[in-house]
Amino acid sequence: MNQISAVIICCNEEAKIEGALKSLQGIADETVIVDSGSHDRTIDICRHYTDRIFQKHWEGYRRQKQYATDQARYDWTLSLDADEVVSPELHSELTQWRCAPPEHHAGYFLPRKTYFMGRWIEHTSWYPDWQLRLFRRSAGRWEGGHVHESFKVSGTAGRLRGHLYHYTYSNLSEFVQQLDNFSSLAAADLFDRGVHARLFHIVANPPLVFLKNYILRRGFRDGAQGLVVSILSSASTLFKYLKLWELQHRQREKGKQ
Repeated sequence: MNQISAVIICCNEEAKIEGALKSLQGIADETVIVDSGSHDRTIDICRHYTDRIFQKHWEGYRRQKQYATDQARYDWTLSLDADEVVSPELHSELTQWRCAPPEHHAGYFLPRKTYFMGRWIEHTSWYPDWQLRLFRRSAGRWEGGHVHESFKVSGTAGRLRGHLYHYTYSNLSEFVQQLDNFSSLAAADLFDRGVHARLFHIVANPPLVFLKNYILRRGFRDGAQGLVVSILSSASTLFKYLKLWELQHRQREKGKQ
């Protein structure tokens, strides 16, 4: 049987983490929690499901997830965020996979499906959001910058069919708050890579992102929510490049001093 270590990083996730923990029952041989200083009931909830709880000061998504993965006892690792849930279909698929002989793949991509404003988003760039979340931890490492971290494996990766449910933003205000945070991190990544914000990025990219999501990726089929997702994706692109321009401006001003 393929044994699985489930790993979750968290901080102040009392409203969502129990869903993730419940969905792992029956498929995870252990659950590893890495908390970065919760001051709500997150740890108390986790203690009902596992005693493998670690505290680590926040050092960014990539380092936090790498640390969590390093604590796993078993090579096969299933990485979840605190707001993600293993769907019944994925649970059944993983149950069968655990009993099957090991395959040649070093990891598996899972299709992630997001619940937003009372509806499952089934179009736009949000779906299917393929994520490499089941992997041999000995076959790779977490990579990435300030945001958009991902596990990179040496070897082939297969695909599973069952969805990983993503209960991300509870409301529009929460999305806007995260947009501010993630756009800053994305801008910092571009800045570190030496990318320069041009007028084209600020003026043309946002409407192009909207058209891609709403028309080409058929966001209109997701109703009002699809329209909102397309608008917010465009806004995220705008803020990212505006903040990149701001970083460049600060660097130029600092160089003049």
